Amino acid sequence: MEDAVTGPAPGPDVRMAGARTSAAPGRQWWTLGVISLAQLMVVLDATIMNIAMPSAQKDLGFSSGDRQWIVTTYALAFGGLLLLGGRLGDRFGRKSAFLIGLVGFAAASAVGGAATSFTMLVIARALQGMFAALLAPSALSLLTTTFTESRQRARAFGVFGAVGGAGSAVGLLLGGVLTEQLSWRWTLYVNLIIAGVAVLGAVLLLPRPQDNARPALDLPGTALVVGGLFALVDGCANAEPHGWASPMTWGLLVTGAVLLACFTWWQTRAVSPLLPLRVLTDRTRAASFLSILIAGAGMFAIFLFLTYYLQQIRHYSPVDNGLAFIPLIAVLVVTSQITTTVLLPRFGPKPLVPAGMMLAAAGMALLTRLGVDSGYLSHVLPSLLLMGIGMGLVLPTSVSLATFGVEERFAGAAAATANTTQQIGGSIGTAVLNTLAAAATSAFAAGRQATPATLAAAAVHGYAAAFWCTACLFVVGAVMAVSLYRPGPVTGQGSAARQPVHI
Repeated sequence: MEDAVTGPAPGPDVRMAGARTSAAPGRQWWTLGVISLAQLMVVLDATIMNIAMPSAQKDLGFSSGDRQWIVTTYALAFGGLLLLGGRLGDRFGRKSAFLIGLVGFAAASAVGGAATSFTMLVIARALQGMFAALLAPSALSLLTTTFTESRQRARAFGVFGAVGGAGSAVGLLLGGVLTEQLSWRWTLYVNLIIAGVAVLGAVLLLPRPQDNARPALDLPGTALVVGGLFALVDGCANAEPHGWASPMTWGLLVTGAVLLACFTWWQTRAVSPLLPLRVLTDRTRAASFLSILIAGAGMFAIFLFLTYYLQQIRHYSPVDNGLAFIPLIAVLVVTSQITTTVLLPRFGPKPLVPAGMMLAAAGMALLTRLGVDSGYLSHVLPSLLLMGIGMGLVLPTSVSLATFGVEERFAGAAAATANTTQQIGGSIGTAVLNTLAAAATSAFAAGRQATPATLAAAAVHGYAAAFWCTACLFVVGAVMAVSLYRPGPVTGQGSAARQPVHI
């Protein structure tokens, strides 16, 4: 049986149609290092400012109500423009898009580090998100077209998935060290160092762009999807300060839904669609995109609320807070390598992703038992280990299969969709869970005397509500993965391994 985008199954050595092994074998792994470095910079910037936020707020004098926009603006620009960024890479060349994204991201970081006002910092964060939207899909599509042999591809995506999954935790750790030892401004200036190394490596290692067909830009589709995603994410962000019953919140959400529905309709009629919908009709890829969406929401939740717990309830320093996540990073990296090099080629995604989702759900359920005086070793560490193993099964598997079997000229669109789902999942998840936690905290504190002990207990109660909600989300993800993923290994039988034909 064949899918709309895929054809008959090839042998074990699967290569993407139209893809060229553009780098010599010895240079491929150096290329992977450059691509992973760029990906790390993009991912860690989603969280590196979190720990630095109090220092930046004190220095620039903005209010607590405005504080959320430092994070949300980056997410809005990044998530809203990813599909366009992927298509620009397809049209003008992925190496060019990669280099422009790196240089632009570094320049925006320099502006943010030198910010003298809240407005200047928000504009810099928006520019970071814009260039990240160009950089991230070009990085993933370069990886897809560089590693085409099954075993090498599995190993490369293991590294890339581990970097993507651990980047947020690295951001928390690095943000704590830089803020405590230097200044909050260095959480932005550090990108100049990372980007400088990546640009040098890209110029030396990435292949010269070849004269391929340049697809036309779908400008109406771009306007619809960018407007829809901006309205949707902004509506969810607006719910935290103003509530879900706010006319502005519902207006933004309805507007976003209508615009995205119009985008879907337009993609069936556009001559050169921004996102060919047949890319999504393959069950394996659809399951992978949904898994990335759920994993993004869950990872953002544990970093956000556990950071609040450790700093505000347990009074950890920024550095200690970052160090607390090291076990999760280590386990995630090791599990990612085992998943992509051993488990995925042997068993396929069907048992791995559901198992990872359930382990993550168990980790979140354990966090609901946190109290005001809970210890790290007894209550926090077991949950982090379960999350690390679970995400080490889910993320590299999903990221790899989200772009597998896509024709090379649509690799940018598929890569952008994978990045978009993770970013939008994290943004929406953060807004929804923040609102839920705030409501639970207020309900707990109502009618009680506002003593420090009561306020701390109320905050922990709110975190527990968010953790329960996230645990349920992971269970839903497990059920979805069981339903959609086909049995069998990645190579050989299974749609994930099938060779694509022209769309």
